[in-house]
This record gives sequence, structure tokens and C-alpha cells, in this order.
Amino acid sequence: MKSASLSNQMTLLVLRDANQPVKQVRVSKPLIVAVPMVALLSISGLIVSMHINSNRTITQLEGQLQQQSIQFEAVVTDRDEAIQRLQNEVVTLSGQSKGMMDRMEKVVELEAELQEFINKYGTQGDLSNLSALSLDDTDSLGIGGEYIAVHDNEIDDLAKETGDDFREMNAMLDEMEKNIPVTLIRATQTQYSLTGNPSEWPTPSKRLTSSFGYRTDPFTGKAAFHSGIDISGKIGDPVYAAGAGQVLTTDRDSSHGKYIVIQHPDGLESWYLHLSDIDVSAGDIVTKGQTIGKVGNTGRSTGSHLHFEIVKQNKPIDPMPFLKQ
Repeated sequence: MKSASLSNQMTLLVLRDANQPVKQVRVSKPLIVAVPMVALLSISGLIVSMHINSNRTITQLEGQLQQQSIQFEAVVTDRDEAIQRLQNEVVTLSGQSKGMMDRMEKVVELEAELQEFINKYGTQGDLSNLSALSLDDTDSLGIGGEYIAVHDNEIDDLAKETGDDFREMNAMLDEMEKNIPVTLIRATQTQYSLTGNPSEWPTPSKRLTSSFGYRTDPFTGKAAFHSGIDISGKIGDPVYAAGAGQVLTTDRDSSHGKYIVIQHPDGLESWYLHLSDIDVSAGDIVTKGQTIGKVGNTGRSTGSHLHFEIVKQNKPIDPMPFLKQ
């Protein structure tokens, strides 16, 4: 019995230092076999666990990669759509810049024509026959044509050209902002000068009964200076402003009768004497040809007529050169 027990055991010799005695350890054979088996099973379990975890990790990574791939495809699609939109916007802006450049060139030409008009008619002429200038901006109702694709470098060149166009337009606008107000002021002054020039015949009648200069006075029979012209007419006939201006005086005295004085550009004044009625007041702004009163026979007068005169810097001058314009 004892020998059977000994046969199931193994002796292990434990060697330590050279100076130490050998130690014998008896271990049963089943334990010797069981330890490697347990280690093998542990290693196998660890390998199986690692394989399961690695499969799970790989599956998760594959899912993440698939999701990222879908997102990347969406990003690429959005990028392509954004690029297409930008290309279309660049093309649209380019077309708009060309249209704006054309219109601005027309405005510059218009300003040049306006300046030429000022230079030409600054001291003579009449605005009554002038027509307004305008720009014709007619939109096309139909579009079409062959489809020809463009490359990215062409879009880049187009964007650069469009940027150059807008910079040029900004420079032109800056110049126009400085020049046009001055030109408009000059045009306004020219228009005022033209319409204010006392060249309109002041009555319906064109019959002169006395001219400007020296004559025999109708009351005294002596030589006298006549400071204007006398135009015959019926009492109540309209009297027109010879030019645009501001009414300086509306009054009455024994010599002039009822009379009106209008101030015009360039230091000119027009006088209307012997009126039967006055239709304006001092300070009024009148236009050329506007009715301001009626022919009469008031003051120092021998009959119904209009005494019309032009005064420049407080000195009467012959009105006929003005009226003949």
C-alpha cells in the first residue's frame, strides 16, 4: 500500500546556492499534470477572449469607418455643390459687372455731354427746346445657346477679371462723386442764366410806339432821354416776365404808374411800367413768360401801352438786343 502511494509521487530537487544543501520536495503526479493543463486552459481562454474582443473591436471600427465614409461622401457632395454654386455666382457677378460698366460709361458720356452743353450755351441759347437725356435699360426676355463647360482655372480668371472690374467701377464712382455735383451746379447756373435772360417779348402786341434813346418828350416837346421802349396794347392785355427771376418791387408813383421790377442773373433787371393791374408781389419767383400784370395807362402816359426797360448795374440799356434773341 505504501509502495503504491510512493509510485504516484515525484521527487523534485531544489538547487539553491552552492553552499546550501539540496532540498527534496515530493509532489504527486496528478498535480504535476494538472498545473500545465490549468495553464494551458488559462492561455486558451485568454486567446479566445482576445479573439472575441478583437472581432468586436473590428466590427465597431468597420461600423465607424462605414459611417465616416458616408459622411465623407456627403461632405464631398456638399463641396461639389458649393463649388458649383460659387461658380454660378462668379458668372452672374461677372455679367452684372459688365452691365454696370456699360451703364457707367453711358453716365460718363452723359456727364461729358452735359459739360459740353454748359460750355456751348453758357452765355446764350434757350432751354425750351432741349429734351431730357435718359439711359435705356431694356432686359432681354429670352436666353439660350450651346452648353460649353468651363474649367476651374477659367472660373479663377473670371473671378479675377470681375474683381478688377469692380475696382475700376469704384474708382470711376469716386471720380464721378467729385465731378457730377460740380457739373450739376454749373448746369443749374447755366439753366438759370438762360431762362433768366430777359429775351421774352413782354406783351402780345409787337408794335413799338417809341424806341430806346433820345426823343422829343410827348408832354413838354423838348429833347429827352427815353430809358426803354414803349409797346402799344389794349388795357387789360397780359404782361409777361421777359425772363425768370425774383420780383424786387411792385409799387406805384406819379411817373411810373403801377410798375414791377424783376431781378435776373448777371446783374440785370427788367422794368414794367404804366400797368393797370399787378399779379405778383415782391419776393415772388417768376418764370420766363409768366403773366405778371396787365397793360394799362397809369402814371405819366398818353395812352394804354407798356413801357419796358432793362437795367444793368443801375444803368438803363437798350432792351432790343435781348428781345431779338
